[in-house]
Amino acid sequence: MDNSAGIKASLEGRYAAALFDLASESGVVGPVESDLDALAKALGESAELAGLIANPELSRAAQGKAIAAVAEAMGLAPLVGKFLGVLAANRRLAKLPGIISAFKAIAAAQRGEVAATVTSAHPLSAEQLAALKTKLTQREGRTVMLTTKVDPELLGGLVVTIGSQRIDGSIRTRLNALAQAMRA
Repeated sequence: MDNSAGIKASLEGRYAAALFDLASESGVVGPVESDLDALAKALGESAELAGLIANPELSRAAQGKAIAAVAEAMGLAPLVGKFLGVLAANRRLAKLPGIISAFKAIAAAQRGEVAATVTSAHPLSAEQLAALKTKLTQREGRTVMLTTKVDPELLGGLVVTIGSQRIDGSIRTRLNALAQAMRA
């Protein structure tokens, strides 16, 4: 199930699609994606940077100069720097986290990948993750990129989320279902 059309319909998706198209034409999708990952990490780690992009009191010019300095300091590709300038000029820097997410989703769809989140009660071994990735890739018909989480409240089993699909094989859910059946 490809949701890239839905992504491209949003404001963030339109900006991300434009950046993706420019990156594709220039053959720099990978480096741009890496720069966006670094920028997302910086946004998560720096309250000042997050405040900069979200501050409506800063003028377009001030935001543009500040984000250009950030791009230069981080060594971001010229295309990414220019893109950030366009966002500042259009007062869209506050949408940057959503644009980054949309870009990553579009790039993954182009590569034939789909993201899946696996939640387990205990950390999974490398062999278990490899086997799960293989089975999910066969099921989906696309390469599955796994993100893992640990939730001890599951008691055992797995909860796999792929897009809007959820496969819940946790013991907690089975016990809850059993309890509901016994009440009826």
